[in-house]
Amino acid sequence: MHTIDRPGQAEPGKLQQAETLLQLLERTAFIGVWTLDLPGDRLEWSEQLARLHEAPAGYSPSRKDAYQHYAPEWRDAIARLVHACIADGTPFDEEMQVITQSGRRAWVRTVGQAVRDDEGRIVRVEGAVQEIAPHRHRLGTLSRHTVSMGGAMGSGEAFATIDKEGRFTYVNEQAELLLGRPAPQLLGRMIWNTFQKTVRLRLEEQFRRAIRQGNLLETEELDASLSRRIEARGYPFGAGLAVHLRDVTERHQSQEHLRLLEGSIARLNDIVIITEAGPFSAPGPRIVFVNEAFERRTGYTPQEVMGKTPRLLQGPNTQRKELDRIRAAMEQWQPVRVDLINYKKNGEPFWVDLEVSPVWDKERRLTHWVAVGRDITERKMAEEKIQYLAFYDALTQLPNRQLLLDRLERALSDPDRSHEGALMFIDLDNFKVLNDTLGHQKGDQLLQQVAERLRSCVARGDTVARLGGDEFVILLENSGTKPFRPAEGARIVSERILAKLGEPYLLSGYLHHSTCSIGVTLFGRTVPLSVSELLKQADLAMYQAKAAGRNAVCFFDPEMQATATENAALATDLRQAWREGQFLIDYQPQVGADGRMTGVEALLRWRHPQRDMVPPSHFISTAEETSLIIPIGHWVLQQACAQLAEWSKREDRKHLSIAVNVSVRQFRHPDFVDEVMTVVRESGIAPHKLKLELTESLLADGIEVTVAKMGNLKAMGVTLSLDDFGMGYSSLSYLKRLPLDQLKIDREFVKDILTDANDAAIAKTIIGLAQSLGLGVIAEGVETPEQRAFLAKQGCDEFQGFLFCKPLPIEELESFMDSLESGAAV
Repeated sequence: MHTIDRPGQAEPGKLQQAETLLQLLERTAFIGVWTLDLPGDRLEWSEQLARLHEAPAGYSPSRKDAYQHYAPEWRDAIARLVHACIADGTPFDEEMQVITQSGRRAWVRTVGQAVRDDEGRIVRVEGAVQEIAPHRHRLGTLSRHTVSMGGAMGSGEAFATIDKEGRFTYVNEQAELLLGRPAPQLLGRMIWNTFQKTVRLRLEEQFRRAIRQGNLLETEELDASLSRRIEARGYPFGAGLAVHLRDVTERHQSQEHLRLLEGSIARLNDIVIITEAGPFSAPGPRIVFVNEAFERRTGYTPQEVMGKTPRLLQGPNTQRKELDRIRAAMEQWQPVRVDLINYKKNGEPFWVDLEVSPVWDKERRLTHWVAVGRDITERKMAEEKIQYLAFYDALTQLPNRQLLLDRLERALSDPDRSHEGALMFIDLDNFKVLNDTLGHQKGDQLLQQVAERLRSCVARGDTVARLGGDEFVILLENSGTKPFRPAEGARIVSERILAKLGEPYLLSGYLHHSTCSIGVTLFGRTVPLSVSELLKQADLAMYQAKAAGRNAVCFFDPEMQATATENAALATDLRQAWREGQFLIDYQPQVGADGRMTGVEALLRWRHPQRDMVPPSHFISTAEETSLIIPIGHWVLQQACAQLAEWSKREDRKHLSIAVNVSVRQFRHPDFVDEVMTVVRESGIAPHKLKLELTESLLADGIEVTVAKMGNLKAMGVTLSLDDFGMGYSSLSYLKRLPLDQLKIDREFVKDILTDANDAAIAKTIIGLAQSLGLGVIAEGVETPEQRAFLAKQGCDEFQGFLFCKPLPIEELESFMDSLESGAAV
């Protein structure tokens, strides 16, 4: 070390200045010294060391207590180092953490060495503690300043002092090395002149201001001559500034590299997420960084995701299997790559090719996870399109032969399936004639419309496939989510297909009529069959249907053939019943909240010559499938309007309305609205007295046409009620579009309303929904006073059921109403 002697200073003054300077240097470097006298095992701390531990001045703990000032993970290490130094003089110089008396953790450098007597015995251990990253310190009377010191340079810190003019008065060896000049060249020289010319004026101004105002100086400049970036921190004292110098070139380069890296990552098109290496249990590793692409791709801002886990990107279709793969790899500290479905902030799913990698520190400790994801949604869509083209028919969008064979093979061999179902082979009648006469374009249109109608005839989970040409196959399976008896289910679906495919087709302005022949075979109840055997059986049955005159269904199973024959006989009887007028109408009263009749419901009945009264549930579906429901429904409508006309002539009857059930087939007939208008006009009734009860199955498809037709009926004044509400397809999105007047609670919910909490809740919800939409509500199947009381309490407007009256022929109904006292409740 070198100093400048100033004239006129006495030796005591020099000694005092030196002591003051040493104390200042100790505080400037954030170093505190300690001594451990071995004979008495007495430990002494300097004032600065006590200050470093945020302890009061004069504080000196015992050796055992001193160890406790270190962080728990370092206490054994410092004890071993001190013990080795005492035992054999081994010096030590280690970085570790201490815990101050305020509870703050601080990194320190602890140095110790042994002191021997003339005989070589160790009599004392002395050393120093330097805070590597000091928090806040008070220098003299200055206010607190945050001083970030970083690590030590070489084996010590570079220090110097300058006088009030800015000239060096003292430099240590480390300062000589850092500035690249020996002390004689520095002492007496202005400190700012050691830096390159371009920054000297700015540095001179900064140093002079700090000396003049007595302020802490902090500056960092590039010294081009040394190719270094030097940090200078000046601390005022009476004779000038004590200056701590440090080479921060590496730190600056690291910061520049980090800024460059962050800028590059931020501008990547790939999503980058960095999380801490936290535990995998909930909530999981937390996000500490995301780049700009993350915000562009997901819609989440960095502020919204910081501190949260990447799980916020998961959704209902995120693959559990892939998440388990990621977790398993992370638990082994291994990288992993998966294709994952993530979700944007707005709920939109997107595919990402995600690679997750661990990040280690120098000690091979896991510190972070880096996830880099590339949006591959377009690629996945392309893959799905290729997959679709391989397994789906391009014309009809139905599964092709390959996909049908795969599904049929799985249905027969999968151990998790019931191996029970039906296979239906469908062939259009006289399709070749259409192609030959009207051309293949219209033939393709027909095939497309047939495919759409076939899809509407089966339940979700069943397969409708096109084998080629005009041949279609339907696979019906019995499953836990869709249980059914194959024989009965195949019969119902077959009849539905015959009816649906028998309706007219509109082919580019040409009205075409077509039929089909259906062959059905069942599997699962007899000896196991192969795929080819099943297809052959269904094909043979289809040809039997062709031989029977086409537009028919034939079962390969003899038992089902008898059932099909019986159903055909029922259809024949229905046609005869219509021709011979075997149908009649019963009426069931509907009453208001006060118990007075508000109207009746018209109920169709069939009096068979041999079977007597046939329940509607036995023949309505057949009437629908044979299209007889259209003329029958029109007849019921005429009868109801005629009765309303009669009642309009009587003062005690003219307030009554009549509800008429309208089937799906009837409603969808192109002339239905015109027929209603004609009947109402010809009967001369008030339109609102006619109430049309529509079923929820109308909402299964063609909702736009349904809404338009209902709007026309509503415009003419007809009352519209949605029958059997809650049993089918209705939803809030549909209800708000339908021009309804009333909802009708199905009898299935009313039957157990007092004993089944679910039925009670459903009924209550329907009533509340109707009220919120401004609709009336009527409950059918009311049989007890208790049921009525419960429904009335919930706000139900009208009631219908055996509690009031069973369905009656018109003569008996008139007598029933006559028996009531004028204005009396039912």
